[in-house]
Amino acid sequence: MPKAVFNDTVIADYDDIILLEGKHYFPPESVNMQYLRLSKTTTVDHWKGTAIYYDVVVDNKESRDAAWSYPAPSTSATAIKDHVAFGGEVAIIP
Repeated sequence: MPKAVFNDTVIADYDDIILLEGKHYFPPESVNMQYLRLSKTTTVDHWKGTAIYYDVVVDNKESRDAAWSYPAPSTSATAIKDHVAFGGEVAIIP
């Protein structure tokens, strides 16, 4: 079961993630949102649409913009709608 881990804390885990462009997208119900704080950052991907970002915060340790999601993806990327991917200091453990 793939897990997203930050500061020795499991942020997300799920058996059926979506692997897209080398990133693991976790379904929203598998993400412990208490560790995510909405950031002001957004980006636009040429085929996925606009991503919103979250800072990952555990026990006062923070990884800025280390999680992102596509709440309204383009029609080409509807499979990842509301899924959360991780980067920065968040480790993905297979």
